[in-house]
Amino acid sequence: MIGRWLGSRTKRMQRTGPLAAVQTPSNAGVLSCRVLDPVNEPVPNAEFAVSDAMGRKVVGGGTDPFGSFVATVPAGDYRLAVSAEGYTPYRASMTVTEDSLASLGDVTLQVAQPPELPAAGDWEIEPAHSSIAFTARHIGLARIHGRFNSFAGAVRIADEMEHSAMHVVMDAASIDTNVKMRDDHLRSADFLDVERFPTLEFYSDRFTHRGGNRWAVTGALSLHGVTRTVTLDAEYLGLGNGMEGETRAACRATTELHRDDFTVSWQTMLARGIAVVGPSITIDLDVQIVPKG
Repeated sequence: MIGRWLGSRTKRMQRTGPLAAVQTPSNAGVLSCRVLDPVNEPVPNAEFAVSDAMGRKVVGGGTDPFGSFVATVPAGDYRLAVSAEGYTPYRASMTVTEDSLASLGDVTLQVAQPPELPAAGDWEIEPAHSSIAFTARHIGLARIHGRFNSFAGAVRIADEMEHSAMHVVMDAASIDTNVKMRDDHLRSADFLDVERFPTLEFYSDRFTHRGGNRWAVTGALSLHGVTRTVTLDAEYLGLGNGMEGETRAACRATTELHRDDFTVSWQTMLARGIAVVGPSITIDLDVQIVPKG
């Protein structure tokens, strides 16, 4: 035991630099890397994932403001994946030994080729392969997930994508959280009031490229008789072909709505002062569009 302690102490004394003070278990080592862009600037918030030889994720996270990350892992063989918006993912293998530093040094990410945009013309949302879902907080604890089962939409792709437009109409009565009593309440005057406001509509003619495959789609959302400006944070996924060879384009988008902005202000509190339904709702869209006609 004394020999093992002395050996471990000798290894620690050999480590220099800022990592000299990092305390690691006797059977673990330190893995580090710095992520740079093609002009040698650090890439902060790049996502990294370290997996073992069986493909199981061991640790993950984001790089710091200087593009670096440091992780302590058990000794063994690992695979590292690094990804960042607008860049081609980087992958590497490394071996981490006991009480040592395994550094990949500087890793340079290459700019990814953006996916091909859909051709100019009239497109329509294909409901069978699309979804409009939402998530709300319930009594300050669990999240309630729901969706609108009936909706339709059209997209006019311009020669310059920034000049495109879209119009989506949702059937308010098609709201579905998989609990009939709750859905009936959501359709009532306390919430959507579907008898007075049978549809929700979103119209946008403002597409802004944020870099890579990220876009901001800003438009007017009409809900519960109120219209507000809403911006979708969209990720364009590219083009593909369906079962019959038809061209399809796909994207994901998300935004957050505040109920009070649309006068959906029903509020019942629990004895502890916690709202039964949270004030904000997250909207998630997965959309495929096909050429109209």
